[in-house]
Amino acid sequence: MDDTHISLAHGNGGRFMRELIREIFQHHLGNPDLDINTDAVTLTIPGSEIMFTTDGFSVQPLEFPGGDIGSLAVHGTVNDLAVSGAEPLYLSLNAFIEEGFELALLDRLIHSLAEAAKESGARIVAGDTKVVPRGHGGGLYLATTGIGRRLSPLKLGMENIEPGDAILVSGSVGDHGTAVMLAREAFGLHGDIRSDATSVLPLTRCLLDVDGLRFMRDPTRGGLATVMHEISHATGFGVRLEQSSIPIKDPVQSVCDMLGYDPLFLACEGRVVAVVAETAAEQALEYWRQKADGKDAAIIGRVEDTHQHVVLVTELGGERILEELEDEPLPRIC
Repeated sequence: MDDTHISLAHGNGGRFMRELIREIFQHHLGNPDLDINTDAVTLTIPGSEIMFTTDGFSVQPLEFPGGDIGSLAVHGTVNDLAVSGAEPLYLSLNAFIEEGFELALLDRLIHSLAEAAKESGARIVAGDTKVVPRGHGGGLYLATTGIGRRLSPLKLGMENIEPGDAILVSGSVGDHGTAVMLAREAFGLHGDIRSDATSVLPLTRCLLDVDGLRFMRDPTRGGLATVMHEISHATGFGVRLEQSSIPIKDPVQSVCDMLGYDPLFLACEGRVVAVVAETAAEQALEYWRQKADGKDAAIIGRVEDTHQHVVLVTELGGERILEELEDEPLPRIC
């Protein structure tokens, strides 16, 4: 392509759009299942129960320490399938590009997306491209849809949760939200905090054999605390968390203390929250700690039927109720 930036002509369905799709999207994502000349693709999943998810991504900045919007789009969709007990197979990709967007940056982001898909074992099989006028978009938005195959007959869900169940998290929380916030440099702060954005497939696969696994969720927007509130609302039970057990990196806590954020409400993009029977908690924890991304895993709390709140037991031994998130602390975080 001779162009260096996106123009409205790249979205009009003509030659420029064909070149854009062929020389960037097909170049990086090309595989036998990706047919850019058809409106629908036939997929074969013999003898399997399939799972389906969809998501959109508007993170700003588009590149941040530990990831970018391309890899994040794959990881976010793959992780939604993974915590549901599925193996990702196929993805679709929709790209909304602002006029004037630099083609070299687009090429870099789609290359990153392609590498993330390859590592996750998923293939991009369909997509669509739209170009919006300059000033009417945030540079680049991506939307993805994922299809996966259920790996286990076990049906995970909040309806399985019982009082006394243990709550685990696979690693430190708040890393992604803090990394993106620092990358914006909106507060004049700088640091080497990296996003935790990655595929959680290794973490979810190893728990599927745990007798007593009830539920898994990736704590993205709204963070760990929001998942706890979702559990409480869905079950009618309460949650008690131990602050001293929740893994939070010192730099993340320091940034949050300075700016008035609570890391428990900040997005994670490579962590898993799991609820398991109390008798299976240590086994699940050991499985996670054997994985590279699970070395900081911890049992952080319990489900209780004596109240319907999300309660945090502080390091000083006091208790406080974690209120439900109402405002958006960090827009365009994923």
